[in-house]
Amino acid sequence: MKTTLRTLLTAGLSVLALTAMAQQEVVSLWPEGKVPNAIPNSIEEKTATSGGIMRISGVTVPTMTAYIPAKEKATSAAVMICPGGGYSILAAEHEGSDLAEWFKERGIAAFVLKYRLPNAKAMTNQHEVPLIDAMQGMKLIRQNAGKWNIDVNKVGVMGFSAGGHLAATLSTHFNKGAGASEAAKPNFSILLYPVISFQPSISHGGSRDNLLGAAKSDELIRYYSNELQVDASTPQAFLVHAEDDKGVPVENSIEYYLALKKNNIPVEMHLYPTGGHGFSMRTEGKGSVANWPQAMEGWLQAMGWMK
Repeated sequence: MKTTLRTLLTAGLSVLALTAMAQQEVVSLWPEGKVPNAIPNSIEEKTATSGGIMRISGVTVPTMTAYIPAKEKATSAAVMICPGGGYSILAAEHEGSDLAEWFKERGIAAFVLKYRLPNAKAMTNQHEVPLIDAMQGMKLIRQNAGKWNIDVNKVGVMGFSAGGHLAATLSTHFNKGAGASEAAKPNFSILLYPVISFQPSISHGGSRDNLLGAAKSDELIRYYSNELQVDASTPQAFLVHAEDDKGVPVENSIEYYLALKKNNIPVEMHLYPTGGHGFSMRTEGKGSVANWPQAMEGWLQAMGWMK
């Protein structure tokens, strides 16, 4: 009897594991051989974990991993998640898959974007590439909305640190440059300790230099300073930042908040006295910043994107 029970439990767990795996679909952003700006290269993608942080480097083949809630749980909302990493790596677990599972559990479809990391050896006009990939990700989510039980008018973007810069750039540049399209416009943005500005006084220099590379002109610095690019078409936002962030100054979020307010765009911002940088949901021992997921949950419910 014990053996039979053990066998049944093992089989049941195996089915659950297979079901969970089946609900995570890896989507190629571009058809093979048609990746914009790509040039032949020998760069190898690598994944390594240290200090509890998983880091993906050398990304030249962009994909998007879909976390789709059960149909009976789905709210019809979706969010595309852009992990941070200074445009040099992707912190794709604690700023990617962990959040995707959180959203999925609450009925919101989530898509972790593995965008290409700027590298002159692998692409032309490297500063364009992450945004081109983000635009394509949004378009694919909407193109497959029926398949994934998504309302095309409830698709947002979320980003952390440099991924927050990419999410804010998508929010302010969806109608500019290569790949520009209304289909790429997020309906909302969620930005955690985001790099917003490339202005020297508050910029995260590493993100700026990695994205722009040798083309680091005053014109491009202004173009990718997203607080300067907000207009009436920019989507509403939810912002989270710690005031003691030594990596990305809190003024990045503040400047974006003020730009949105100036243009009468709805925005909610939560600033916490402690928390540092890169906390995501790993907030144990960091004070009141541990409450930010509850604040986001309340905002999502108030906006009608979560039950």
